[in-house]
Amino acid sequence: MPRILGVDIPNNKMVAISLTYLYGVGNSTAGKIVEAAGIDPGKRAKDLTEDEISRIVSLLDKNYVIEGELRRQTAQNISRLRQINCYRGFRHARGLPVRGQRTKTNARTRKGRSRPIAGRKAPPRTK
Repeated sequence: MPRILGVDIPNNKMVAISLTYLYGVGNSTAGKIVEAAGIDPGKRAKDLTEDEISRIVSLLDKNYVIEGELRRQTAQNISRLRQINCYRGFRHARGLPVRGQRTKTNARTRKGRSRPIAGRKAPPRTK
């Protein structure tokens, strides 16, 4: 299993698909990297030579911000938004949707599971 920048990429997938396992590398970026490194796009990751892996790593280091550095940048951006007390920072801090989505319904991914409100019972029915 080839190891690129501390991440094991899958053996049996094509190189471009395997590169998408790196944080910050999507389909189009992976295709550009494979093309720039001069690697056959149909080649499997297990068939990569050490020279090809080193070319990929050097391209990634030179031209792209990925993995730990990208995660750190994202975390710093969010913490900056929180510190300046802007609306987006407030939404991040509260764990609510940041980009204007509705929250009356359909915000379960950000808000988590719905919890029943303690101490509120329906009043008994009378006829």
